[in-house]
Amino acid sequence: MIELPVIASTEQRKKRPDWLRVKLPIGPAYANVRKLVDTHKLHTICESGNCPNMGECWGAGTATFMILGNVCTRSCTFCAVATGRPNEYDTDEPRRVAEAITLMKVKHAVITSVNRDELKDRGAEIWYQTVRAVKEASPTTTIETLIPDTKGNWDALIRMIEGGQEVVSHNMETVERLYRRVRPQARYERSLEQIRRTKEYGQRTKTGIMLGLGETTDEVLKAMDDLVEHGCDILTLGQYLQPTKMHHEVIEWIHPDTFAMYKEQGELRGIKYVESGPLVRSSYHAEKHVNV
Repeated sequence: MIELPVIASTEQRKKRPDWLRVKLPIGPAYANVRKLVDTHKLHTICESGNCPNMGECWGAGTATFMILGNVCTRSCTFCAVATGRPNEYDTDEPRRVAEAITLMKVKHAVITSVNRDELKDRGAEIWYQTVRAVKEASPTTTIETLIPDTKGNWDALIRMIEGGQEVVSHNMETVERLYRRVRPQARYERSLEQIRRTKEYGQRTKTGIMLGLGETTDEVLKAMDDLVEHGCDILTLGQYLQPTKMHHEVIEWIHPDTFAMYKEQGELRGIKYVESGPLVRSSYHAEKHVNV
């Protein structure tokens, strides 16, 4: 049996451990990205998702762009993105994203989106047009797309992933037992099937799982086994951070040694690349995942 160091008492959960401290976003490179995002009226998951690595990534001149607006039709209990009825999507968005990526001279771009369940194609056409626009404007830029759950609309899935991106990611987010609580409008088996179908289409596949939501070690290892079975190439594991008091509470602060153990276990099981650490997020160091 694997012994894991965790912090789980009520008092201890109130205070973030030292290993989760990050630097404030500063510097000219950060300011330049901030200006470009504002000028082109773009949304980034860095801001909408309260990412702890925004200072590091923006300071390096990179960002993860969020298309199809900044209002999601889902109500996941972990996510800081606004929930509600989205506005009509902007058909000019693909051009603006491509122009911003070109101006930023981005070598590797990550593009994600909110869920648009009210759209028949789940926003697939905008996904396709965005990838194509980036490829045409900046042919040397590699792309990872972090796509939402298509709710079993497999035609929409194919349209989302046929634009020419190098990596297709779809986050599992948590273990099977916690889906109803953490992702009430999603299904564990359906997300696994989406990864499997993406792999069968010939794409490099990736997913992410948050830790500290109340999962057990055995449940995390089972999720890894399920991902291997369904063709997942790349896995990210990071500490869940509660966005507001209205969101799911942090049950445990997972120790860095435990993250190291999970990295080892994932690779032993056959996952080609595992990025595992307290501050790891889906797009963190994403440029490393292109050639896995």
